Amino acid sequence: LPRPRGDYVYYTRSFEGKSYTVHCRAPRDATGQWDKTAQSPVLEGEQVVLDVNKLAEGKKYCSTGAIKTSPSHKLLAYSVDFTGDETCQFWVKDLESGETIDHDEKLDIYGSLVWGHDDSVLFYVTMDEAHRPHKVYKRIIGSDQPDELLFEEKDEMYWIHIFKSLDGKYFHIDSSSKETSEVHFLELGNPDAKLECVAKRRQKVLYEVEHRDGTWWIASNVGGTPNMSLLTAPAVANCEEQWKNLQSSDGTKLFDGGYQRSLSDVTTFKTHVVCSGREGGIPRVWIVALDGADVKSMEILKFDEEAHDVGLTSHFEFDTDKIVVAYDSMITPLSHIEINLDDTTSRTVLKEKAVPGYDKSLFACERTTVKARDGEEVPVSIVYRKDVMANRNGEPVPTHLYGYGSYGACMEASFSATRLTLLSRGMVYVIAHIRGGGEMGRQWYEEPKGAKYLCKKNTFNDFVDVANWLIEDRKITKPSMLSCEGRSAGGLLIGASINQAPELFKIAILGVPFVDVVCTMIDASIPLVSLSVILLYQHYSLALALTKPLFFSVQTVVEWEEWGNPNEEKYHQYMMEYSPINNVQSKVYPACLLTGGLHDPRVQFWEPAKFAAELRHSQAEGSGPVCVKMDMSAGHFSASDRYKYLKELAFDFAFLLDQLELSTIEKGE
Repeated sequence: LPRPRGDYVYYTRSFEGKSYTVHCRAPRDATGQWDKTAQSPVLEGEQVVLDVNKLAEGKKYCSTGAIKTSPSHKLLAYSVDFTGDETCQFWVKDLESGETIDHDEKLDIYGSLVWGHDDSVLFYVTMDEAHRPHKVYKRIIGSDQPDELLFEEKDEMYWIHIFKSLDGKYFHIDSSSKETSEVHFLELGNPDAKLECVAKRRQKVLYEVEHRDGTWWIASNVGGTPNMSLLTAPAVANCEEQWKNLQSSDGTKLFDGGYQRSLSDVTTFKTHVVCSGREGGIPRVWIVALDGADVKSMEILKFDEEAHDVGLTSHFEFDTDKIVVAYDSMITPLSHIEINLDDTTSRTVLKEKAVPGYDKSLFACERTTVKARDGEEVPVSIVYRKDVMANRNGEPVPTHLYGYGSYGACMEASFSATRLTLLSRGMVYVIAHIRGGGEMGRQWYEEPKGAKYLCKKNTFNDFVDVANWLIEDRKITKPSMLSCEGRSAGGLLIGASINQAPELFKIAILGVPFVDVVCTMIDASIPLVSLSVILLYQHYSLALALTKPLFFSVQTVVEWEEWGNPNEEKYHQYMMEYSPINNVQSKVYPACLLTGGLHDPRVQFWEPAKFAAELRHSQAEGSGPVCVKMDMSAGHFSASDRYKYLKELAFDFAFLLDQLELSTIEKGE
């Protein structure tokens, strides 16, 4: 999808038979009608900026981090991970000559890169021995002078993220733990500017900052609000005493941090501010129209389908009157819709994902809630072929239950083409939006009623309760037809759930599972533990994936603000009560497939191996097979090669369908 940036539009292309994307650009005023062949350009004057297929030649793994054109559009800075351990190197390429003008093969970095005011300055981040991003450097391109250390975060609980404001005026360093944050800024274009702090860190106060017209736009839980409030303050240092809630003309707070509406992201434009968040458990996008600094109106974007996923895509221009959102649902493939900021009814579908052979009319989806054992209503999304539900006559059908439930991350009701292979075999697919996620706001994640610290068991209880509901109340399925799946911290979910109620499930798939909780968490020297906010193949939050960077590090000490510190007795005892490897029983267990990656820095490869050994040793006779599949050339996110990834996913599905005796499909289906 071509997106404007200065004198060019930038986009990516994928070619049949090639494993990786090709990054391209064309002049902004370029025309042309693409004939959809690989040989022809999408637009006249098309130029290949970066062909990742060439980077991957001779490599078993290749994952790009940042890909950033310089302010003049003459240079390209990009970072690449060639092992899967999420350690990158970076290159600077001259786009006119194609030559590399800057690269240090001895310099390992975190994935992020940010250009300064012009082409001469590039900012990057390095990691400590525990794989925690902790130092920010300023590099002068083409200079022999040493890189300047701009900032160092010495507190092991905090990690660093860097970014530039959309208007290009400020470079920001966000230093955050899971409960506290602090943002610094550097005025770009001012050679005398020094790094300053927006607001000093305050315990359990999180905040994020954007800039517009001399004002900081701040999303924060300051004051102990359950969700983020939207505030503004003058764009000066140490302004925490000047934060004020943004209000409409009648004095109503737009986002007051209450339980009903959650705020997750703020993007500032010249005449509008676009806010992303959730309401009623569904992703939402709000358009705030401004008259100078005053609010003229706030409007929520509405769509026909009740349950859907929507998010603001990446934008590169501050002065614009149009935005593009990405939209899909469990039965509607992904589309990109251009919306006029002044008239949100003016919408143009720029691109719809083609899914060969897919007929939307054959499928249906539902959104409902399940009452958990403590009375909370847990949202559940269900998708299926209409004929399967219409013809079952009250008989159970094979059902696959997916969940995650950690870090406040959301499992959205989004479309997945690969899921169709299960639906076409008569399966019902269910996503349990359990506590520990953020589907119902931060209160769905935080204590006292969420699933963090000493209420983490709510995650597993919710999942088991949804499984019971599918069997006993909705009567969609039965234990011999019910499978379950989760990845990373979702693997912890599955491990704990089959320990709690192994009799409910026929098959369990645990992808790179975090299952040895206490042993891993108690050792502060282990670099990374579990997945933080990057999600999980087809089950990702669209809004998050489209607006946030793809590199996050999680150090064991940092994780103590998620699970608790097991060196403290109360947390140690609580973790021991749910840690999967410590709670395997002499009962009949479902068939289990556990996968891992040799280079995984988040969940080390021995965790699935140890859990498999414990299952084989302790489970009762009559249990299903316990299989382990280890990718020897990948990390936490499986294969970087898109074709190899599909083969890995096909292996998971093959195991699932074989155990359910659904490995054949009728011709024509």
